[in-house]
Amino acid sequence: MSNRTDELFALEGKVAVITGGGGELCGTMAEALAARGVKVAVLDINREKAKARVAAIGDGQARAFACSVLDEGQLTGVYEEVVRIWGVPDILINGAGGNNPKGSTSVEFLEADQVGKPDATTFLDLEMDGFRSTFELNFLGTFLPTKVFVRGMVEKGSGAVLNMASMSSITPLTKVGAYSAAKAAVANFTRWLAVHLSHAGVRVNALAPGFFMTEQLRFLHTDQQTGELTPRAKQVMAHTPLARYGDPKDLIGAVIWLLSDSADFVTGVVLPIDGGFSSYSI
Repeated sequence: MSNRTDELFALEGKVAVITGGGGELCGTMAEALAARGVKVAVLDINREKAKARVAAIGDGQARAFACSVLDEGQLTGVYEEVVRIWGVPDILINGAGGNNPKGSTSVEFLEADQVGKPDATTFLDLEMDGFRSTFELNFLGTFLPTKVFVRGMVEKGSGAVLNMASMSSITPLTKVGAYSAAKAAVANFTRWLAVHLSHAGVRVNALAPGFFMTEQLRFLHTDQQTGELTPRAKQVMAHTPLARYGDPKDLIGAVIWLLSDSADFVTGVVLPIDGGFSSYSI
């Protein structure tokens, strides 16, 4: 049975490109894929983070590339180098993204007496630059790498793209308006592209992670003095049926499945991995 399972989820010999690969979630994916015999190109705007992840992988299974997902020229240069080293990529994981506080409000509800007050940031106070930068990083930062790296997949007639959507793609979270809008666009784009590329042999899916206790989230969800959960974090836990934060390793099973031939009839899926957050309401 184990041999049969290994065959179903085999990835050995494939070539993967992972944007945001220096981060905790996509870095864990990079390590998991490399452990299964995948050659991994770790792309990150922070060269040192990419190099550290490659060093953790070792054994010549990975290469680090400093690259902005918003620079088509840089992306094309990386694509050409990956092809020279390992051949045309079989897998693209679009993991680069994030939130700019300038694209977020400080309050959940706009009250009339808050307008123009310095102690509250409402929708009316949002800065265009903050909103634009968040939207571009998450949406165009998915669009551009896909445009560059999918070309080779189309030419050879096979490949798999895995985007990083969010629970905000399904139900927008309060305060983070720009981030929620961008992730909704990623989910919609995933479904659109899955149809568009279906006759070319390229599958396109997305994960919609819930709240994962990364270093960035730990800073936002815990009091730095006491270590206690913030009021917003307590709201999150109250609406997560499995009553815990996700661990990066919780994504790996879905990643391996969606990228392997066992998911050959699966495309256009946005898969929540959120402890039930997106299913729960009262």
